[in-house]
This record gives sequence, structure tokens and C-alpha cells, in this order.
Amino acid sequence: MTGSTAVLDARGVTKRFGGLTAVRDVDFTVGEGEIVGLIGPNGAGKTTFFNCLTGLYEPTAGEVRYRGRRLPSRPHDVTRAGVARTFQNIRLFPNMTVLENVMVGRHCRLREGLLSAIGRGPRYRRAEAEAEGTARELLEFAGIGRLAGSLARNLPYGDQRRLEIARALASDPGLLLLDEPTAGMNPQETERTRELVLAIRDRGLAVVVIEHDMRFIFGLCDRVAVLNQGEKLVEGPPSDVQSDERVIAAYIGGAPDDDEPEEA
Repeated sequence: MTGSTAVLDARGVTKRFGGLTAVRDVDFTVGEGEIVGLIGPNGAGKTTFFNCLTGLYEPTAGEVRYRGRRLPSRPHDVTRAGVARTFQNIRLFPNMTVLENVMVGRHCRLREGLLSAIGRGPRYRRAEAEAEGTARELLEFAGIGRLAGSLARNLPYGDQRRLEIARALASDPGLLLLDEPTAGMNPQETERTRELVLAIRDRGLAVVVIEHDMRFIFGLCDRVAVLNQGEKLVEGPPSDVQSDERVIAAYIGGAPDDDEPEEA
């Protein structure tokens, strides 16, 4: 780790589905202000591991800690604790505006109760104004501020990806996990995404990235960890990982299908 404090500390994480062990005894740490890549051939267990980190799956064994505290097993509690994520398959609210999508992401930081929301009193209106201001700032940061009033479903693919990242940032995380953020992008969109991830790190966040684009990963990350058949094969600086014979062999002999439910 480049930082002295572990933002994320996963120890011995194992996930079984019946007789299938998708992730086996994986240790994984992320330091302050660090960008860490997670790669591996199809079926390596990457998304299953991501789901264990973010509460979608409860590990069969092991534990996940964020800033020294064990993370809860429910996704909304993980988000509230300070860990946000995006998905390989974009999950926007297509019939809501771009601005409204980001405001939804801010909801976990609002403190107004049900009665305040029903009555739409001064405290609720102030909270809504704060959420809207934060959302607009994040849209500008992501480079899509001009699209605030557009329906999410009408955005070009690359802008939908950026919107999902802005929505994740609205929860005010300390750690952002990105699942295939450049999937389906052309080289120009991929470069914009790289610049955005670096800007996110400059805001003080730690970032973990799953990605199949090796050029993107090795040009972006401080460290790269490789999963293969559910186990961590190797971890280190990009220059070491990309030349490691075990990594080359894993990709050449990789399984053709992913065993992870999110990757169907």
C-alpha cells in the first residue's frame, strides 16, 4: 500500500455456492489514496469477490473491514459506512433525470425523517436543496453537468457510465469500487474515464477497479491483484504483474465462461 492506513482490509474471504467455491481465502487491502486493480480471466471470481466486499453476498468465511470496522452484510449499510460501487451492467433509473439519479445516491446522507418528508417543512427543503447542490457539483465534476435535465435513458453509453460514477460519489464514500467502468467504450471514452478516476483519487478517495482492458489497468493503478479460479494468484506493481509468467499462463488457459452471477 502507498498509504500507511488500510482503508479496506479483507482477510480470508471465502464464498461458496453449494459445492462450488467461487472465492477461496483471499486477502486484499487498499490504502489511503490508492488505486488498486483487480484482474483475472473469466470465471476467476472477481465480481463474486466485489459482491462480498459490498454486502451483496455475505462471505462464507473471512471478514471485510473498512477503516478498522467490520462491514455489515447489507448493501445499504455498507454504502452508509463509506463504501460505494458501480456495476458492470449499468443500473440507472432510466425514466428519471440525470440530476434525480444523482440525488437518489445522496439519500443515505440525508437525516430527515418520514414526518419531515411528508410535511415538506423547512428542514426537509433545506436538505433537498443541499442534495441538489451536491448532485449538480458532482455532475460538473464528471463532465456531464449540461445533461442534468435529460432522462438517463437518453444519454450516450459513455455518459451513462459517468452518471453511475457520479451517483456513487453522491453517497460521500471513502472507497469507490468500479466494476468494468470502460466496458464497451471507445479509446476516447476510455481515456476520459481514466482521467476521471485519477481526479477521484485526487479528491482523497481510494479506488478499486475490475477491468478486462489491461492497458487501462496497467496505466492507471498503483497495484494490481490477480485472481484465478477464486484464489489470489499474484499482487504487486503493474510492471511486475504484467510480466509474471503465472499471470500469462492464467490468461492463456482461462475458462471460457464466468461463474459469477453478475457476469451472465
